[in-house]
Formats: sequence, structure tokens, C-alpha cells
Amino acid sequence: MRKLLLSASALLVLFACQNEDGVSNADDKGTLKRGCAAHEVHERQLAEDPTLALRMNEIEDFTQRAIAENRLVNGKIVIPVVVNVLYKTAAENISLAQIQSQIDVLNQDFTATNSDWNQVPTLFSGVKSNVDITFELDAVNRKLTNKPSWGTKDLMKKASKGGLDPTSPSSKLNIWVCTIGGGILGYAQFPGGPAATDGVVIDSRYFGLSGQANFPYNLGRTATHEVGHWLNLRHIWGDATCGNDQVADTPAHNAPNYGVPAYPHYSTCAGQPVEMTMNYMDYTDDRGMYMFTNGQKSRINATFVAGGPRNGFAQP
Repeated sequence: MRKLLLSASALLVLFACQNEDGVSNADDKGTLKRGCAAHEVHERQLAEDPTLALRMNEIEDFTQRAIAENRLVNGKIVIPVVVNVLYKTAAENISLAQIQSQIDVLNQDFTATNSDWNQVPTLFSGVKSNVDITFELDAVNRKLTNKPSWGTKDLMKKASKGGLDPTSPSSKLNIWVCTIGGGILGYAQFPGGPAATDGVVIDSRYFGLSGQANFPYNLGRTATHEVGHWLNLRHIWGDATCGNDQVADTPAHNAPNYGVPAYPHYSTCAGQPVEMTMNYMDYTDDRGMYMFTNGQKSRINATFVAGGPRNGFAQP
């Protein structure tokens, strides 16, 4: 099993398309592509809370023990979702139908009922997994604001800054939908972070089935990826060249993949494995990602067992 406790510099991972300094992650044709602007945000959170690295390493140790001991969740996992919509324009005030479409996508992707599930290559058929988690829309909160964009400093999560405070974050997944700015698609907080900022942020243009105008990020997979982080999954390349995502059955990746890579796409890491570019924790286009693995399911499951950081969501 490829596993090591995470270093402090790899503990918080976000999903973005441009960093806060405005450095573009567009390709040479000007097409927006997924990227990561995690470093500045992570450094800020560590400075604000010096115990963060210790807490997350404790969670990692618990996770590895729970996996090794094959601990199971006592009951089913149904996650109530509170969607917090912050809007300045009518377009940002997304419809209830669009919100429900995102809940539907999460349910499909986390129960392996997505229509592209059958595209998983034979090479990975033995490890593809039904994570077996469902999501239910619990509430929608809306707030008119005067902010054109919110950035990545969690201001949208604070009523005192014009945003919306989270609702019961120990038992409900809060998703903030707003214009983030800088080309950023969304970001998430791992288990172990502050309760006051716990949840996921998604740009309104990439939330749910958002229309062809937002192609290639119009199929709701930004939220699938971010909820994966919220459930303690790392990027599949481990945020380093041939890095470690703490999952045994995902192949080593050189780096993030973009677009929809032709299969098979070989890594130059040890053994030259075929990269699992269709995994939700890579950076491919929405239509290019459509699977989790058994190992990722085990990691997610460990967050819900007794003593796990998301145990409040398990229903007896």
C-alpha cells in the first residue's frame, strides 16, 4: 500500500483554475482548464490555526487504522445538503432546477449510476467502486449581495462579511454557490478544518447541469470532485510528481491531466502504469471523469465510522 502521513504543505487541496495572483491556467488556445491555487490558501489557514497540521495528521492516522481494520459504518449514509446562493446578478441566482440537477449528479456519481460508468476501461474494472452515499437537498438559502466576486478567503461563509454562515456543519454539507473570481471553479475544506468554514464552494457557472455555455465544466463534476475532497480524498497525483494520494488502488500519476486524454495514457512514474485519467480526483473535463475506486471508497468510509471526522452524518 502506498501510504505516508501527509506533510503540512499537502494537507489542504483546492480545485481551481487560476491562482489569486491572476496567473492564468488557460491552455495555449485560451481554453479554461482546471488547476490548483491551494498553496496560498493553505498557508493562510496554517497561519490562522497552527494546530491544523496536527489535527489532519491525526485524522490520517485514524483513517489508515480504520481501513486496515476494515471498520464499517453502522447504518447508511445520507448527506443533507444546504445550498447557499450568493448573487448580485440574475444569472448568479441559479434556479431550484439547476440546484436539484447538482444533487442528482452527486447521487449518480457516488452510487455508480452515472450514465458514463460503463466507459471505465477493463483494466480498472476490478477496482471501480460504488461509494454508496446519497445526498438530499435539505435547504436553499439565498442572499442578494453587492460583491462581484468572493475569492478564496472564505468570505462567502461569513454573514459578517456579507456572506452566509454555515448551517449545522457537523451534520449537513454546506455548499456555497457564488462567483468566486479569477477563473476558479471551486474549492473544498478537508475534514479537520474549522467548523465555521466547513463545506464546499462552487462557482455558479459550474454548478449542476449548467448549460452548454459553460462547457467543458457543465456536467456537475466540479462538485463531485470537491465533495471528494470534503470526504478526505486527495488529488490522484498526490499534489507532487508521482506523488501519493494515500490510496492503494490508484496508479501513480506524473501530474494532473486536462481535457479528455486518449486511453491508455501512460505515466513515466515507476513501472510506467496507465494513469486513471477518468477518476473524479484528476483534473480532466467533466465528460472525462466518471469513476471512484474501492480504495477511495474505503477512505471515504473511514470518515463516517465511530470516531471519524464525519461520523455525524451516519444514520443508524
